[in-house]
Amino acid sequence: MKIGICNEIFKNWNNWQRTVDYVADVGYHGAEIAPFTFAQDVNEITAKQREEMRRIAQEGNLEIIGLHWLLVGPEGLHLTTADDAVRARTAQYLIDLTNYCGDLGGTRMIFGSPKQRGLEEGMPYAKAFDNAREVFTKVLPVLEARGVTLCMEQLAPTETDFCSTVAQTVELIDAIGHPNFQLVLDTKAMTKEPLSRPDTIKKYAKYLRHYHANDENLKGPGFGRVNFAPIIQALKNINYDGYVSVEVFDFDMGPTGIAGRSYEYLKKFI
Repeated sequence: MKIGICNEIFKNWNNWQRTVDYVADVGYHGAEIAPFTFAQDVNEITAKQREEMRRIAQEGNLEIIGLHWLLVGPEGLHLTTADDAVRARTAQYLIDLTNYCGDLGGTRMIFGSPKQRGLEEGMPYAKAFDNAREVFTKVLPVLEARGVTLCMEQLAPTETDFCSTVAQTVELIDAIGHPNFQLVLDTKAMTKEPLSRPDTIKKYAKYLRHYHANDENLKGPGFGRVNFAPIIQALKNINYDGYVSVEVFDFDMGPTGIAGRSYEYLKKFI
């Protein structure tokens, strides 16, 4: 099991080299990239820039885990919309992201994007489900070719009405039925799940390919009430050997405060 961190914490540094040097020095094994921190449209990131990003990470002994916050930009993308053209553009952009991820050497893409997946007014859930399956199915050949796994993230009902439980998310994963489309679990997002976080991890172990570490208060692990000891033990019990990646939404403590304290807390258990 390895500890990672999401790079949007360091967005204001606007310096990939500095971010890599600091994150690796703290002790993190990998960094998870939010594409919008480099460009609003991933197609604006040139082949030379991608090569440079990969080189800096390799020389810094830091793995680029992959991508998350996938559909922050460009505007007008949506997973479940009834608009055929928008779904087609969304599928193509996910393909573009897959190629970017592969160019960086990443192996995971995390699909959260609550604002770009919610049901349109009056749309039955079953129709939204079919639309999402259609979009993701178009991306599967490129995911497989680039060695990237797209992980669908369950988000709480307060954030979205599509795949707002782990059970619904796994239903979509089963319907797609491809090894490159799997599950990510998020500590904060599981707050309203019927089972405890350790029991949820155990129940859905065969699907789990990535884990986000944060607290219910939107801060880092160890910053709130969530006890990570049983969570990490549950991951060990299922022989999870992937990343536990720090993702926060409250940046008030600043990048070094967030990153340093989160790492020291997780290191106690991993």
